[in-house]
Amino acid sequence: MQDLTLSDTHIVKGACPHDCPDTCALRITVEGGRVIKVQGAADHPSTHGALCTKVSRYAERSYHPERLLKPLRRVSAKHEAPRFEEVSWATALADISGRLKAIASRDPQAILPYSYAGTMGYVQGEAMAGRFFNRLGASLLDRTICASAGAAALSATYGHKVGMHLPHFAESQLILIWGSNSIASNLHFWTYANQAKRAGAKLICIDPRKTETADKCHQHIGLLPGTDGALALGLMHELIVNDWLDHDYLARHVDGWEELRAKAMQWPPERTAELCGITVAEVQGLARDYGTLAPAAIRLNYGMQRVRGGGNAVRLVALLPCLTGAWRHRAGGLLLSSSGWFAPYKNDLLDHPELRRSAARTINMSSIGDELLRPASKEFGPQIEALIVYNSNPVAVAPESPKVVRGFQREDLFTVVLEHFMTDTADLADYVLPATTQLEHLDVHSSYGHTDVLLNEPAIAPLGEAKPNSQIFRELAAAMGFDEPCFQESDEQLARQVFTEAIDFEALRAQGWQSLPLKEAPFAEGQFLTPNGRAQAGGADYVPNYESRTSSPELARRYPLAMISPPARNFLNSTFVNVKSLRDIEGEPVLEMHADDAAQRGLHDGAMVRVFNERGDYHCRMRISARARPGVVNGLGIWWRKLGPRGSNVNEVTHQGLTDMGRAPSFYDCLVEVALADEVTTRA
Repeated sequence: MQDLTLSDTHIVKGACPHDCPDTCALRITVEGGRVIKVQGAADHPSTHGALCTKVSRYAERSYHPERLLKPLRRVSAKHEAPRFEEVSWATALADISGRLKAIASRDPQAILPYSYAGTMGYVQGEAMAGRFFNRLGASLLDRTICASAGAAALSATYGHKVGMHLPHFAESQLILIWGSNSIASNLHFWTYANQAKRAGAKLICIDPRKTETADKCHQHIGLLPGTDGALALGLMHELIVNDWLDHDYLARHVDGWEELRAKAMQWPPERTAELCGITVAEVQGLARDYGTLAPAAIRLNYGMQRVRGGGNAVRLVALLPCLTGAWRHRAGGLLLSSSGWFAPYKNDLLDHPELRRSAARTINMSSIGDELLRPASKEFGPQIEALIVYNSNPVAVAPESPKVVRGFQREDLFTVVLEHFMTDTADLADYVLPATTQLEHLDVHSSYGHTDVLLNEPAIAPLGEAKPNSQIFRELAAAMGFDEPCFQESDEQLARQVFTEAIDFEALRAQGWQSLPLKEAPFAEGQFLTPNGRAQAGGADYVPNYESRTSSPELARRYPLAMISPPARNFLNSTFVNVKSLRDIEGEPVLEMHADDAAQRGLHDGAMVRVFNERGDYHCRMRISARARPGVVNGLGIWWRKLGPRGSNVNEVTHQGLTDMGRAPSFYDCLVEVALADEVTTRA
C-alpha cells in the first residue's frame, strides 16, 4: 500500500466507486498529503484517460467545506428543523450498540439495514456490513432500487447478467442505443459507438426523451414510456414477415420460439405504432435496419425497465439478437449488464452467511415508505424499530417520498446514517457517522459495463474523524460483543477475499486492473448460461404500465401527462448535488415540457410550476424543450429535497408499485398534471 505520509508528489491507482457502467480506472495525484488532481487511467482499455465531468471533480467533493468529519447526535425532534451536537466516537458507539442490543433482545428483525450503490466497492459495501447484520440477525434488505427488473429478465433469458463486450461495439454496423443517454451516463461506451459511427455504422436512439445522445445519432425514436416491450414485439413481427431471421440459430439455440412467434404475429406495425406513440414508418424502418444491417448491436440501459412491465420488456429486447443470429458476431448482440461474467470469480461467502442463526424476513427497499409505516403483525413481523443507512439516501431517492419522510420522522424509529454530508436522510437521523470517500480507503470493484476487476488504493489518510464503512461496522461489532475472528480482519484481508485465486491480487495491485478471460463472441454457438445452454423465450410478453392513457384511461383524464425522471447530466442519482460547481451548471430543478402541452395549459418558458397527482406535488422550473415529446414531461433528478423549491423533489409523485419481475420500482410509470405554482396549491 502507499505510504500516506509522503510529502512528495506521487500518483495513486484508484477506481471510480459510483453507480455507473463505466467503472473507470483512476490516477490520483497527491502532493504534500493532499489530492490535487483526479484523472482517468490512460492505460486502462475502456477508461483511456477520460473521466466524466462529475468524477473529474471528485477532489472537490472530498474536500467540500460541508464534509462531515465528526460523529453527530440529534438534539431536535424529527419534525423540527434538524439540530445536532458533536459527540465522540466512543459515546456514539456505546449509545448505538446499547439501543441495538435492546431492540435485538426483543426481535432482531426489528432492525433493518438500508444500503445500495453509494459505493460499488465490495469492501466498503457489504463485506463487513453484511457480517455485522448476519450476526445480529437483522431483517434482510431486498436491494431492488435500480436494476433488479432487468437483472431478473437477463437471468430468465440468458441465465445470468451477461452480454457482448464493450470494445466490440466499435465494429458494429448498426447500434440501437435503447433507453440510454450514453453521452451523460455511459461516456466510454459512447467512445466506441462514435468509432463505429465514423466507420459508417448507423446509430439509432430509442428513448421517450430526445437526449444529448439522440442529438448525435442518425435517428431518434421517441416512444411513450413503458412501451418498449410492445416495440420489440412489433420489430419481431416485421422480422418474421420479411424473413429477416436466422432459422438455424433459432432452432439450435432458443427454447420457446414458436410461442414467442405467435405473440409477435399479434403486433403488426399499425398496432405497435398506435400503442408506442410513433409512426408505422418508424416501426417498419427500424425493423428493416435491424434485419438487414449486420453485425447489429443493442446497448440497453436501465431506464426502460423502471415501469410495471420492465422485466418483460428487457426479455423481449434481449431476444431480438437471437432472431437475427446477431450473437454469431463479436460485434453483434446486446449489452445491458456485464456483471454476471464476474460471478464465477467472486467469493459468495464474503459476508459470512453462516453467522445468521435463524431465517429472517426480507424487506424491499423500493417500498420503504410503506414498510416504515407498517405496524407489527403476524404477516409482517415486528415493526421496524431501527434503521442503519449507508451508501444510500432513501429520503431523496426512494419512490413516493411523502410516505418515506413520514416514516423517517417517527420519533420511535432509531436511525443511524453513515455519510459524507448532511443529506435529506441524514437530516432525519438520530446519529450521523462520518464515512470516508473513495480517496481515503481501500476497495475492490467489478463492473456492469465492462469485464475488468479494479483496485482502489487509499490516496490520503481519512479526513478529520471519518472512518471507512468497514471500520465503522468492525467497531460496532466490537461494541455489540461480537467476538468472531472474521470481525478482526483488515480491509486488505477483505480485499484479498473478494475474488477467487483466479484474480491475482498482486498483479491487480501492480496494474490497478485485471481483465477476465472471456470469449470474444460468447454466444456465437449458443452456450448461454441457462441450465440447458439455450436462450429462453417462453413466457415473455408485453405488460402494460400501471399508469398510462391506455391502461388507466380514467386516471389519465385527471393526470394526462406521463412523467419520466431521468438523471440530470451533472448528478449521479443524488450524489454530487451538493458540489457547487456541478449544481451551478444544472442551475435548479427543471421539468422539460413540449411546446404543445405548455400551450394547452397556458404555461410559458421559465414558469415556476406545480407537478402533481393524488400522491403529492413538487415545484420546479418549467422549460419548453424539444427534448420532451408531446404527452410526456421529463422531471430531471434527483435533487436533494432541501435544495429544491418548497423542500421537495420529483419523487413526491412517483409510486411504490413494483415491476413484473425483480420486485423493482416503477419510477417512470407515472401520470401527472402540471399547473402554474401560484394557482391551486392544495393536492388534487
